[in-house]
Amino acid sequence: MAIFLPERSATAVDSLTPREVVLELDKYVIGQAKAKRAVAIALRSRIRRQRLPQEMADEITPKNILMIGPTGVGKTEIARRLARLAQSPFIKVEASKFTEVGYVGRDVESMVRDLVELSVDMVRAEKAEEVHDKAREAGEERLLDLLLPPTRSPAADEDPAALREQASRTRARIREQFRDGRLDDRVVELDVRETGMPSFELIAGTSVEEIGVNLKDMMGNMFQGRTKTRRLKVPDALEHLVAEEQAKLVDMESVSRDALRRVEQTGIIFIDEIDKIASRDAAGGSGHGPDVSREGVQRDILPIVEGTTVNTKHGMVRTDHILFVAAGAFHVSKPSDLIPELQGRFPIRVELDPLTRDDFVQILTQPKNALIKQYIALIGTEDVGLSFTPGAVERIADFAARVNEITENIGARRLHTVMERLLDELSFDASEIGRQSVTIDEAYVDRMLADIVKNEDLSRYIL
Repeated sequence: MAIFLPERSATAVDSLTPREVVLELDKYVIGQAKAKRAVAIALRSRIRRQRLPQEMADEITPKNILMIGPTGVGKTEIARRLARLAQSPFIKVEASKFTEVGYVGRDVESMVRDLVELSVDMVRAEKAEEVHDKAREAGEERLLDLLLPPTRSPAADEDPAALREQASRTRARIREQFRDGRLDDRVVELDVRETGMPSFELIAGTSVEEIGVNLKDMMGNMFQGRTKTRRLKVPDALEHLVAEEQAKLVDMESVSRDALRRVEQTGIIFIDEIDKIASRDAAGGSGHGPDVSREGVQRDILPIVEGTTVNTKHGMVRTDHILFVAAGAFHVSKPSDLIPELQGRFPIRVELDPLTRDDFVQILTQPKNALIKQYIALIGTEDVGLSFTPGAVERIADFAARVNEITENIGARRLHTVMERLLDELSFDASEIGRQSVTIDEAYVDRMLADIVKNEDLSRYIL
């Protein structure tokens, strides 16, 4: 899961009230007031905890959240937007990917290691941005050294000071040409350090994470120092040189410390599809005994959620204060089918409502990233002015809601399939029809979708 760079300062985040958090989430997620309220309180509680004395703060653990609701109603989006709002390291994992030893799958501790890596990338990017101006100056000087001819030694009858003055004027002239973009087509030769590293894999019945040996670190700098001469245009060479200078200026030890602290204090792990690891016969419903594999995954996840220490390549990480948000549809199983110890670690449970036709109308038009806004922008890149009448939007919502009723209910994701089918012809022809305006009305929607929706077999296949 991708990590988002901060949009707010730390001060602004600290001042966010739960009501303001809900208002921010409303910009992207329609409805689901109970879930938004729960995550807003969880975020504010985290801020309150950081204001307490250390001794008291260590005793207060996050109130993890279990979201219950069908697919496509906004569970993941709420958690993702919350992490972006809080400037927190965030990772989304699928519970079914993890397993105990002896079954095919990933070690559960890898979710924490992945979160640390994402946090390191986030902090490194922030630190690199802080030194960008200084790195650009240094990179520009190195680039000028490549563009200028080598300085010759003064002859016996030449004044060294005059030669230095001439070299200075030449450098200033080349700098001016470079900044004006007149040298963008020039090619320079640059020694680029090779960062490639052979891949190694240990197969010994357990995962690489469990073995705890990082071969890349163990082999040291075996492959470092090898360079390769490449021919790059001036803008590309500058970009590479600036990146090298940023790497020199950023203290990676400081980055690791800040990243670990950020994970421990503000990290969020979203465990999706947790219902897939619930033992459906935990209460003895089928009489076949517990599902060992499913229950084993739960017992592996339990210590991570309870609070443990995980060894990563950047140092030890405590998971006591990481916020865990779990989600699942629980169509077949129930939250009570989870082992009691794991249930107890998710004290806050919120049920998300299925989406209605009116919700679809709002999803299509209101959020900042609304689907209709996205398609208008995409088609607009071909100089085609796309617009939708209010009636057309309602018809699209009607069709999406109807297909969800007669086939599998996949929530708002159905709108993606309906919109793609609706705009199939226009998307294909947009680059050829030239500058013109296209209005999608009810008749157009009916022409493109009515026959498909009427035929249940066809709608299952296409939509």
